[in-house]
Amino acid sequence: MIKRRDLAGLVGLGATAAAVGALSTSASAQTAHETTWERIMRTKKLRTGGVTTGAPWTMKDVATGEWNGHFYHIAKTMAEDMDVELEVVETQWGNAIMDLQANKIDIMFGMNLTPTRALAVDFTDTVYDSALVVIARHGFEPVTWEDMNNPDCRIAVDVGTAHDHIVSRLCPNATISRLRSLDEASMTLRSGRADVQCLFWMGALRAVKRDEQMGHVVVPQPQFGATSNACVRREQDKTFRDYANAWISYSRNMGLIRSLVIESLEAVDLTTADIPEGISL
Repeated sequence: MIKRRDLAGLVGLGATAAAVGALSTSASAQTAHETTWERIMRTKKLRTGGVTTGAPWTMKDVATGEWNGHFYHIAKTMAEDMDVELEVVETQWGNAIMDLQANKIDIMFGMNLTPTRALAVDFTDTVYDSALVVIARHGFEPVTWEDMNNPDCRIAVDVGTAHDHIVSRLCPNATISRLRSLDEASMTLRSGRADVQCLFWMGALRAVKRDEQMGHVVVPQPQFGATSNACVRREQDKTFRDYANAWISYSRNMGLIRSLVIESLEAVDLTTADIPEGISL
């Protein structure tokens, strides 16, 4: 497996950032119409959103204040290749688009592309594909999405996320509890107030690994999922979005994205052997 340290010099787009840095002159950088790229080049900081309890995607150590997770390391590697510092701004998955629009962050990884969201921000190319699963309470064995599409099935999701949107479409007749965060949705399942929690497979595997009493991972059929992308602010100048697209495409083709994802799974005691059958990384 290719490790991040082996690829650190391979991505090597810092020279590109330096070359294009001429776009950010000292005069234009200070104007009210400063673009995202100009602001990053002027301040030498790339701001990304981080969800403190979003392991294995992003997570923050409360004792040390250090961030981890593959979206953190992806953003950090991008910043290094731009020759700038990464600054993490705490957010929630459901608030990230508003934070982009409010100019609190420059890029948010881990966002699933939906037509509605695409009206508000620009999406990058796909970082990776992700399958949607459920954690079902012990004793409940749904096989298909239709098995959960009835009022007797109680589904917990974190509000405003892709989990919420997809469940609302696939199981409109279920009793859906929309909670403020992923952790609150998990607590609703643990407490017996829900029969399943819907989320993407990485989060589901980690949750069950930490607490086997919570339930078991089910891949409902037919299999559905979404692309995991990054979002950037909508603006006329597309320099930053185009750079992000080039960087993501290059890093994915070189195996860096996959390497960082696998490392993040290992950090929460998961291996590729834990991935359910039918789900590819």
